[in-house]
Amino acid sequence: MKLKTMISAAAAFAAVSLPALAQEAQEAVASQPQSPLSVSCLAIAAALTMAVSILGAGAAVGRIGAAAFGAAAEKPELLSKSLTFVALAEGLSIVGFVIAIMIVGKIQ
Repeated sequence: MKLKTMISAAAAFAAVSLPALAQEAQEAVASQPQSPLSVSCLAIAAALTMAVSILGAGAAVGRIGAAAFGAAAEKPELLSKSLTFVALAEGLSIVGFVIAIMIVGKIQ
């Protein structure tokens, strides 16, 4: 019981104090200009994020889609369930796009 109380108190302290510390750190970083090397590294990171996520999503959709329509040919009632898995694989590319936009947002 005491351990649970200590853990929850530490979590509450972290939840309250970390945003303030992060804001101070962000203000300190925002005041410094970025070097051309860091800008190019951020651009490369954004490009690689998009490329890898889209290639992974394409491979996943290709395999899952083929299996989904193969199963739907035998049992048509499986089509709606299998399209859910295709949509989950497409979500991978959307997550990569959002992360790439967040990386590009760090370029000043």
